[in-house]
Order: sequence, then structure tokens, then C-alpha cells
Amino acid sequence: MPRLLHLPQWKVKSAGSKSGGSVGLFTYPVLQAADILLYKTTHVPIGEDQIQHLELTKDIARIFNNRYGEFFPIPKEILNSAKKIRSLRDPTSKMSKSDVQPLATISITDSPDDIMLKFRKAVTDFTSEVTFDPESRPGVSNLIAVHAAVTGQSTEEIVHQSVGLDTAQYKAVVADAVIQKLAPIRSEIHRLTSERGYLCSILTHGADRAKEMASPVFHDVKKLIGLS
Repeated sequence: MPRLLHLPQWKVKSAGSKSGGSVGLFTYPVLQAADILLYKTTHVPIGEDQIQHLELTKDIARIFNNRYGEFFPIPKEILNSAKKIRSLRDPTSKMSKSDVQPLATISITDSPDDIMLKFRKAVTDFTSEVTFDPESRPGVSNLIAVHAAVTGQSTEEIVHQSVGLDTAQYKAVVADAVIQKLAPIRSEIHRLTSERGYLCSILTHGADRAKEMASPVFHDVKKLIGLS
């Protein structure tokens, strides 16, 4: 429990909860570790905020291997080079789909009007110039990070292209870039959600394949620890 108390899932979420957090915040990283180990995963794509959770997974694998013999591979992280995307309403916090502020987060299924509104309301500062300085200008720097992520350009290229724009104008530019990036994804989501039978068949096939892969590992673990 002391280890789980120091993980970001508990520290961040419990701090913003009136009840002080729930047991789900403790079980999340444990279930995440189980999900990784059950398939003998060797590489895991994660964001920087998940590094400590993967370290927990590695420690569990090492402890198990030391006690019962080499069984689980020690998974390695695959980190994305993109900048961390932060809340549009509080650029000192990570953007999260569970944020209680509806204007803080961009969802893949947001309409173009919703996206434009959220960027128009995004928190910046009183300096109109577009510059990348995460420490002293987190708001506009977050917009640049979003812009870079959806266009594949560097932050330096984005800043150079934005010379002469004020932050209000730049917010519209970023919103347009995000709208263009998400448009084909939203279109595909709408197409798939109209084909319920196809989606159910994919889910069934995936569940069967996952069970096929996981069952032998689960059986071997039970045998090693004396439960079968």
C-alpha cells in the first residue's frame, strides 16, 4: 500500500477528490500490471506519467521471478516523443478525459464547433506574442505543443510560422489544425458505430484471441504458486 500511495494515479486523482480517493485508484495500477504480465508483454507504449506504473510492473515481475524462477519477461517502455498535452483550462495539469471541466479536454468525437470553442476559451496570458516557454508561459506553450503534435512539426517551426499572430488569432489556427486532424477519425468512428454487428464480431474475436493467449500463462502461474 505505501508503494501504491506514491504512484501518480493516487496522488493526482485523490488530491482533486472531495472523498480523498477510492479503492479504484489503488487497483488501477495493480490491474494494469496484471494485464501487462498476463500476456508476457515485452514492450509497452506509455506516456511519461505512466513510467512509475510500469516500474511497479517490472518490480512485480522481478519478485515473481526471484521466488518461482524466470517466468515473466521484464517489460520495457516505449515513450512517445510528443510533448505532454495539458489541460486547456489549467495548463499546469495534464489533459484528462476525467476532468470535471468540459472545456479542459479535447475529445476525438468533439464537433468542429466544440473544438473551436474550447480553444477560444483556452487559458493563456496577457502577452499576445506566440512563444514557446513552458515555465513562464504554460498556456500558449501548451497550444504550441498541441499544434506540433497534430501537424508533426517541431515547436520551433510552429513558433516561426506564427510570427505576427496574437494569441487569439493563434488559437483559431490551432483549432483548425486539430479539426483537420480529427475529421477522418471522427468520420470513421461514426461509420463503425453504425455497424453494430461488425463491432460485436470484432470484440468477440478479440476476446477469444486474448483468452487463447492468456489462459496458458494463467495456468502456469497457478501451477508455480501451488494453486493447481
